[in-house]
Amino acid sequence: MQSRQILLMALLCVCGIFAQAQTGSVRGTILDKTGEPAIGLMVKIQDLSLGAVTDHAGAFVVEKVTPGKHTLLVTGIGFQPIQHTIHVTAGSEVVVSLTAESSSTELEEVMVMGRSEVQETNRQAYNVTAVDAKQLYNTTLDLAGALDRVAGVRVRESGGVGSSFNLSLNGFSGNHVRFFIDGIPMDGFGSSFQINNIPINSADRIEVYKGVVPISLASDALGGAINIITNDRYRNYVDVSYSYGSFNTHRSVINAAATSERGLQVQLSAYQNYSDNDYKVKVDAADIWTGAYTPGAWVRRFHDKYHNEALIAQVGVVKKKYADKLLVGITLGRNYKEIQTGARMVSVFGGWHRRGDVVTPTFKYRKQDLIKGLDVTLNANYNLGSEQNIDTMNVRYDWYGNSKPNGTSGERSRSLYKYKNNTGVATAMASYRINERHSVAMSDVFNTFDRKGSDKLNPDATNPPSKTQKNVLGLSYAYSKEDAFGITFISKFITQKNVISAQEASATTDKLGYGVVGTYFFSSSLQVKASYELTNRMPEAQEIFGDVENFEGNPNLLPEQSDNINVGLAYTFAIDADNKFLLNANGVYRYSRNFIYNRLNNNQSRLIPDNREGVRTYGGDAELRYSHKRLVSAGATLTYQYLQNMQKIEPGYTGVSPVYLDQMPNIPYLFGNADVSVSLRDVGAKGNNLSVGYNMLYVHAFYLYWPSRGSDKLDIPQQLSHDVNLVYSLKQGRYNVGLEARNITDVLLYDNFSLQKPGRGFYINVRAFFHKNNT
Repeated sequence: MQSRQILLMALLCVCGIFAQAQTGSVRGTILDKTGEPAIGLMVKIQDLSLGAVTDHAGAFVVEKVTPGKHTLLVTGIGFQPIQHTIHVTAGSEVVVSLTAESSSTELEEVMVMGRSEVQETNRQAYNVTAVDAKQLYNTTLDLAGALDRVAGVRVRESGGVGSSFNLSLNGFSGNHVRFFIDGIPMDGFGSSFQINNIPINSADRIEVYKGVVPISLASDALGGAINIITNDRYRNYVDVSYSYGSFNTHRSVINAAATSERGLQVQLSAYQNYSDNDYKVKVDAADIWTGAYTPGAWVRRFHDKYHNEALIAQVGVVKKKYADKLLVGITLGRNYKEIQTGARMVSVFGGWHRRGDVVTPTFKYRKQDLIKGLDVTLNANYNLGSEQNIDTMNVRYDWYGNSKPNGTSGERSRSLYKYKNNTGVATAMASYRINERHSVAMSDVFNTFDRKGSDKLNPDATNPPSKTQKNVLGLSYAYSKEDAFGITFISKFITQKNVISAQEASATTDKLGYGVVGTYFFSSSLQVKASYELTNRMPEAQEIFGDVENFEGNPNLLPEQSDNINVGLAYTFAIDADNKFLLNANGVYRYSRNFIYNRLNNNQSRLIPDNREGVRTYGGDAELRYSHKRLVSAGATLTYQYLQNMQKIEPGYTGVSPVYLDQMPNIPYLFGNADVSVSLRDVGAKGNNLSVGYNMLYVHAFYLYWPSRGSDKLDIPQQLSHDVNLVYSLKQGRYNVGLEARNITDVLLYDNFSLQKPGRGFYINVRAFFHKNNT
């Protein structure tokens, strides 16, 4: 019923706002005389402040062009200028094909005149870092692997492929950070759609917002957001890849789209992940029959298989008078996960597993200039899928794979509990450009969660309702002068209703937040940013009700509130025309009340969320990048974050808590990475390129428990891993072969205490990409 209401609401909104389009667009391709793509040329419409830069295929798109006669001006070092007359009509798309003539002053390397979408994103007033996912298409990385290389970001996984993960962003982690796909919240997408199993090929770029989040990503994020922008640059293309590697790991990806001349579009994205995850781990093991104890034994994981399959299909129209994009679709997925350990590796299982499926109808609508200056976006989805927790073997296992009978209560808790996490999301966004410098925007996001389930093995067990409903209303006003300065004021009003007992008693909470972000350009190469926000976050459904696996719920959690201050700068400079540098640096201060963090429960078998009265955070991150022509690219990031406990009174103590002013435990505070790559052009034949790369990841040792607790504090040891890769691309990237070696020194890696990650692994990836521009 709720799913129909959400989709109907979105459809009614669309029907009520269909109107005539006011603008058109220009799409084209520019090739050189040899037929190769002319990359990095600036395409401008002379009488308008609109333009684009040709991509690696020589393609460009200019949106929101007013009707009439215009002149295209194409410029770029190494090519003669081109002037081309076009006639644009409302609601139409002009398609052009141009040939660029080399100039007599052609340089060995072409300097890109103009900025890419990634560069434009990074120049926003918000403290945002955009990652160009296209540079990683020929690797076997997932989205989590790409994010782990961003300054200020740390992705912690509990094991191999398909394991649970926790992303930290400038000290905030877990649900403090929100995830979006094309601006749509990923809440309730199910375990088949998580950033550590979505392949990098599914994204065009990844936007990482640190601190204040724009209302276009309306949410109650406490410390930032991740927005995954999918590939929408090509109207007709096929992108296929397959990889195989250690621990019997397979990954397959297919992305494709077809668009007719009349604007009918079909989009398809499918992927699968499979791994036995049978890597060796070093544990203290005891034979379950003889009791023989072996500290530091090397054993192989034997019950950690994972696979998931996903299909995203959409059909609709693009470039119509009433819609730039109108798509309806279905998202299908399924997953299977064997559970090898509990929250610590002292617990070992041999039969317990989880399986689930995702069935999610979707709706997307977008229209720029619905009326002049007004852009509208609507989205809706509802997950009808289910999950099942299966623990039916009345035995106990040891790390050697031996088992013996263990009563009648299963390995942990005998269960066939099958449940539906029915999650629905409806979003609406409207922005209005008053003029070139002033704009206002409003957004609204409604989220509903309803868990229902039953257990055939325990038919008389009571399963209290698990329901939440949340609405986030956002407003903003922005004033800016291009390449000079900009300031944006935002406000968010959040309402949440939770059903928290078997009697369906409910509680409703309202919170108001506000903030301001600003930026100033001292020059074209030096930009400074600053922001302040009073932000709120409501506890998530998983934190309240648990995840039926290794995460225990806490229905008594309080909403969080935080004062956040961010400052940053971006500076580009060059020694000469061939050697260029980019420096990004950010500082952060935050004071959070009722801070939600995860700790081990009393028997240390599961994680449980809890509140801290106050947590103070300060720190910073920096990134330095260097390039020499198009031959060498190198960079390094470093992040420091100090989270301090400000709770004076601790349960069970009189007077001031012994851990008052302690560093928060189980949170990395110093980490970074470094990378270098060498790209060789025209290797073997013209248009064939070879690149060799290296990546290093470092995480300093950090405490598992409170530092003031003496011998009980333990620690998670220092992590230092090295990866190398080689990619050979043929025919301008149409065919690609990549080889990777991860953790080449085969060191022990832990993101979480005692939960060991895979050792050294080798992988191969093959990829083919075809696209066709409409003519």
